[in-house]
Amino acid sequence: MTAARRPSPGSQSRDFWLYWSAGTSDALGTQASGLVLPLLLLGLGSSPGTVGVLASVSAIGGLLAGPPASVLADRRWRRGMMVGSALVAAGAMGAIAAAAAWGRPSLPLLCSAALVERVATACYEAAARGTLVTVVAPVHYPRAIARLEAGEQGALVAGPALGGLLFPLARWLPFLMDALSYVFSALCVRAIRADLNPHQKSEDSPPRFTAEFLAGLRFVRNESFLRFVLLWTAGVNGLLTALYYGAVFSIRGQGSGTASTGLVLALSGAAGLVGAAAAPRLARRIPAARIVIAASWTMVPVAAGLAFATHAWVYGLLLGSVSLTVPAVAVVLHSRAVLVTPDQLQSRVGTTLDTACGVASVLAPAAAGLLTDHLGSTRTALLCAAGLAVLAAYATATAARRFLPSDHDPDREPGSDNDPATDPNHDPALLSRPQPLEAGEPS
Repeated sequence: MTAARRPSPGSQSRDFWLYWSAGTSDALGTQASGLVLPLLLLGLGSSPGTVGVLASVSAIGGLLAGPPASVLADRRWRRGMMVGSALVAAGAMGAIAAAAAWGRPSLPLLCSAALVERVATACYEAAARGTLVTVVAPVHYPRAIARLEAGEQGALVAGPALGGLLFPLARWLPFLMDALSYVFSALCVRAIRADLNPHQKSEDSPPRFTAEFLAGLRFVRNESFLRFVLLWTAGVNGLLTALYYGAVFSIRGQGSGTASTGLVLALSGAAGLVGAAAAPRLARRIPAARIVIAASWTMVPVAAGLAFATHAWVYGLLLGSVSLTVPAVAVVLHSRAVLVTPDQLQSRVGTTLDTACGVASVLAPAAAGLLTDHLGSTRTALLCAAGLAVLAAYATATAARRFLPSDHDPDREPGSDNDPATDPNHDPALLSRPQPLEAGEPS
């Protein structure tokens, strides 16, 4: 490994906020256009089945593009990939906006543009996953990740509302906004002063593409904490997605309209925003393993409650209670995943973890629909609750062994209540425990 890189104190705040602005702007535009693209297709005469197939094809395209893009990103191409991908996505959304403004856009154009945008976004995200370590010092990982979570949750709340406001004014406006948001993201990334590319030793001949890709998979397989993150997050993400779609199916079955579904989204998004704001303080005050275990068990009665809910606001409150706890878990898991991963593997490892969650998200809606058709919404929710209970038991049995010792917490600051240097009960012998190498630390 090469010498560790640390952001300079004077530039890290500016660079982080540029990075945050790029990601939040991207998410806001995507949420705004993502809500109205199905409406545009339906308004042009496409069937719900066609709309569903388009959404699935776009999602699968993004999943397939992510792993190879992460290899290229870890070959020192992060900044160029982020800027180029954002501009390509801007062009795709701009094409939809122009076609919608000038006449009746064709279905092949809309499908192609949506697929290009999704693939470009996957490339951007693959490169962005390795960027955090270059713009934020390790001690600030939890706080920075919480702010990124808050930005995404804010976009989840504001984006659909903005898209719904713009679409009746002119059906091309949400897509133009999304295109401009991508341009803004590219400008923000271009303005970051830090070197975003990984530092690694020069080699006479670079490894083969397949070997580089498999290196990321092997690292996840060999690192016990990352294996835990992959299994737990993929399982929880899939089950929660299935619960959400099950709630939507149940609301529709009760005769409620789009407004009720919007209420569920709004309550869940607002709760997630509050949870993201509270996550850094929780991560500092509560041991990481305890946060994961508590959140895991909290989801079980929530899922069981969804089986017997009859009103949209009850669905919203129950799903919102999960959204309230998830950001704290995301902060502690993401912080430690970044900490234990070498700089030159950040994009590949992050993409591996996210691809597992993405596969679960793609399969969950179909699974929820099939289960609801054959078992009904009540049994489907109870089945999801049973799955969450299994994951909670898994977290209880293994989480404490998968985290770094508490005296090596990356979010601890000198002089804090939990700082070993100021803790009279701290045992200096604990410092001799082995710990994973920090990204970029000399081996």
